[in-house]
Amino acid sequence: MTNKPRHKATVNHTPPPRQVGGTVIDYPRRPLTDWLPTSVKEMKAHGWEEVDIVLFSGDAYVDHPSFASAVLGRILVEVGGYKVAIVPQPNWQDDLRDFRKFGKPRLFFGVSAGAMDSMVNHYTAARRRRSDDAYTPDGRHGMRPDYPTIVYSRILRDLYPDVPIIAGGIEASLRRLSHYDYWQDRLRPSILVDAPVDMIIYGMGELPILELARRLDSGEKISDIRDIPQTVMFETPEKMKETVGSNFSKDNSDPFGEHIILNSWKDCKRDKKLQAANFKHIEQQSNRFTGATLWQQIDDKRVVRVNPMYPPMTTEQIDRSFDLAYTRLPHPRYLGKRIPAFDMIRFSVNLHRGCFGGCAFCTISAHQGKFIASRSKESILKEARQVTEMPGFKGYISDLGGPSANMYSMGGRDKSICAKCLRPSCLHPKPCRNLDHDHRPLLDIYHAVDALPGVKKSFIGSGVRYDLSLHKSGNPEIDAASRRYNEELITSHVSGRLKVAPEHTEDRVLDIMRKPSFSLFEEFKRLFDSMNKRHDLRQQLIPYFISSHPGCHETDMAQLAVKTKRLDFHLEQVQDFTPTPMTVATEIYYTGYHPYTLEKIYTPITPEEKLAQRQYFFWYDRTYRSSITASLNRLHRPDLLRALFSR
Repeated sequence: MTNKPRHKATVNHTPPPRQVGGTVIDYPRRPLTDWLPTSVKEMKAHGWEEVDIVLFSGDAYVDHPSFASAVLGRILVEVGGYKVAIVPQPNWQDDLRDFRKFGKPRLFFGVSAGAMDSMVNHYTAARRRRSDDAYTPDGRHGMRPDYPTIVYSRILRDLYPDVPIIAGGIEASLRRLSHYDYWQDRLRPSILVDAPVDMIIYGMGELPILELARRLDSGEKISDIRDIPQTVMFETPEKMKETVGSNFSKDNSDPFGEHIILNSWKDCKRDKKLQAANFKHIEQQSNRFTGATLWQQIDDKRVVRVNPMYPPMTTEQIDRSFDLAYTRLPHPRYLGKRIPAFDMIRFSVNLHRGCFGGCAFCTISAHQGKFIASRSKESILKEARQVTEMPGFKGYISDLGGPSANMYSMGGRDKSICAKCLRPSCLHPKPCRNLDHDHRPLLDIYHAVDALPGVKKSFIGSGVRYDLSLHKSGNPEIDAASRRYNEELITSHVSGRLKVAPEHTEDRVLDIMRKPSFSLFEEFKRLFDSMNKRHDLRQQLIPYFISSHPGCHETDMAQLAVKTKRLDFHLEQVQDFTPTPMTVATEIYYTGYHPYTLEKIYTPITPEEKLAQRQYFFWYDRTYRSSITASLNRLHRPDLLRALFSR
């Protein structure tokens, strides 16, 4: 398949009215140079004859702080002073003109699959091909290959063998060490083995990419740059021995060592338990304030080296990233088209990064870490004012959120305790006694944003951790703020439906998920219902649930059906567990062992097992009644059968 020719925008462009989300929007007149160049003509309009860096992305180019190519491109240009071009969704199937058009950059190429792992983007949990792509104009599928990181870097290596290539983004970040690939149903080595790149930047990339550009610009060779945090590269076994010396930890010995040598790729292929054991180290070091360097040998000549993360970004650093001169709009090359992912976040504001929930099926901590990096109030209000000036804004901010909506400005009271902590979750099995979960700074943000001229109301679209807002700390002021937060959230910031994620109802499954007891959801529902009644509101509480998660048996799903029926829910926000690289749940799914205990854990794997669990979500649909009845009879659970279907 060959991609269709794309719209060629002129240098001085006045966009015509554009149809976005069903509303005609008149974009204001803006010079094309307000965006980073995506063509040679645009590059010359910037006054450049060449570029220092070219960024290739599997996503469309939206100049917004939620899109990585815009963030990295702008920070390199505005902070680093470099000349940067962006090639969004290059055509990899024609004469490769998209890969050739800027020629050889002075410093390096950057490649990314985009905001999602390409296989999650392309395939459902049942491994069926999706028909759309939210990060592509008009949601069109087929605009990126499977594994773009590998495809793009191979093309660039063939065309420009001497130019450094740096991989980044979710796909490369979560595949930095040996990992299970659900779509190929096999263990794969570090993506470095398949993608001929010189280095991976994992996690949030502003700090490492600036440092890398500076070092290359000063004349250092890419082969000599080995010490930048959040980078991954190949070393030789000899170099590993020279660097590590005797100061290393292996096989669950000292997790506070400066270096940890993981089980080799060869050993992990041979023994799944060794792969599971590796993951404990990987997750712990990803969530440490100052982690260890990880090493994994691939063969006799290559060892993967993973340098530890940078410390959490300071408020000044994260403000700098969000305060860049974004247009907050898609590039004019997409005139007359809509980008679904942009529609979702067009009128939203992100308050912080990081998440200390540590859910077993989530990749956020592996990519952003568990420590919260919060923006200043001034930076947030500045962006909120920009939102009010955007074309099509009607007074409603769709989300004041983050990875978890209500973790803004939270963290450990005693930072010295956090510096020694190895817990992947500050909330499971119980909230940490050192955790300061004061909701007052967040409430102050809500009040300040709602007071801005032009803002009628702000909503919370990100997931709320109700276990955090319901937690009793024993501090009267903090607990009063939590109660006030819940009340204001429910009465002032719900756009008709509030989505929360209990994920399951059964304690043994929730424990593996690292989620709180379902009794907390029931408590929150009582609060939600009482607030709605008191304030005469007709809002809905929409819970998310997962089937076929590691540790979940068919009877657990039947119990879920019974309990949600008693709460008068007909579930709609449900999904089968999808294994994605670098999560505890995925390691259990593949290996059969829990990485922290190495105990065997049951996981439904076959399509028949998955369907047997999923059907309980829809117990109220007569299509599934006979099958559920047969299953519960087979399981000898007439009590559950009566609870579901008795009048």
